[in-house]
Amino acid sequence: MNVLLDYLPEFRDGFLGTLAITASSALLALVLGVVIAGFRVSPVPPLRAFGTAWVMVLRNTPLTLLFLVAFFVVPQVLFRGASPYILATLALGFYTSSFVCEAVRSGINTVPLGQAEAARSIGMTFSQTLRQIVLPQATRTVLAPLSSIFIALTKNSAIAGAFGFGELFNVSKLLNDKGYSIAWIFLWTALAYLIITFAISGVFRVLERRMEVVR
Repeated sequence: MNVLLDYLPEFRDGFLGTLAITASSALLALVLGVVIAGFRVSPVPPLRAFGTAWVMVLRNTPLTLLFLVAFFVVPQVLFRGASPYILATLALGFYTSSFVCEAVRSGINTVPLGQAEAARSIGMTFSQTLRQIVLPQATRTVLAPLSSIFIALTKNSAIAGAFGFGELFNVSKLLNDKGYSIAWIFLWTALAYLIITFAISGVFRVLERRMEVVR
């Protein structure tokens, strides 16, 4: 108990750091995932090929390797002087976007093909059909898998702590190095992660209830 009370500001900052990296990378993953899912169902072959390659590469690359690329390659090539927060967001967001893409694509496939054909018959473009007809209906289907994906993202954010970003795992590592009992450190850290994951699960349950269709 003393480790929490004595280092409450550090735990608070780590908790807020985990919240920040989770929120920003989740937003990036959601935007990229929806766009890449659109590519994967696009009638344009190059876009479909790009979407397939995106998913295959990122889903089959270890997340730790993506962090290594983000922290040691990206600053040398693209963003010199980028903060650990930005680099960690890029690694987590890009990795998670591949899973979001597949969840969204599965949701798109549940929408009857006749709806898209009807939209095209009245002159709507592919992007209009996807945005106004297909995605709103697919949203109900993808909420449950997206909840699991973002919960996994929260736990994956711990890798950012190993690269110097101030989140919960990084705080745990620092306190362990000072000689505190690792059992108590991990207990408080685990409770903090549970608070975040339960909050995410609760938000998605509310969304599912609001968007459910009465049968």
